[in-house]
Amino acid sequence: MITPLDIENKTFSKQLVNGYSTEEVHEFMTAVLKDYEKIYKENIEYKDKIAVLNQGIQHYKSIEDTLQNALIVAQGTADSVKQNAKVQADNIVKEAEINARKTVEDINQEVIAKRMELGEAKKQFDVYKAKMEALLVSQLELLKDINRKEE
Repeated sequence: MITPLDIENKTFSKQLVNGYSTEEVHEFMTAVLKDYEKIYKENIEYKDKIAVLNQGIQHYKSIEDTLQNALIVAQGTADSVKQNAKVQADNIVKEAEINARKTVEDINQEVIAKRMELGEAKKQFDVYKAKMEALLVSQLELLKDINRKEE
């Protein structure tokens, strides 16, 4: 690319016949130099701006990649936590079922033991009742004997 300095330093050979006016060429070259210098500087500024913007884009792409990775990790963690919670919940339910079965078995054993105690108490009551009946009968017989002797 031609630089403003190249334009400024450009010289033309002079021709005697049908040559251009040196003054007109110089004025034209000065005008071209000013415009070209302005455009050249703007071009450098735009290239710098583009470089800065490209760096910004790269920065934001890096952030985007980081966020995507973080989302993937978070999703994995959430799935893992969810799975662990399900396993724990299943274990709690199983443990509760086992405890409930054991409690039911214990209660059934207590019911059986209480029924046996009740049966034993009924037997003891029947034996007591029979003894009392026998005692009362013997006492009644004694009273009858006493009454017969007194008569």
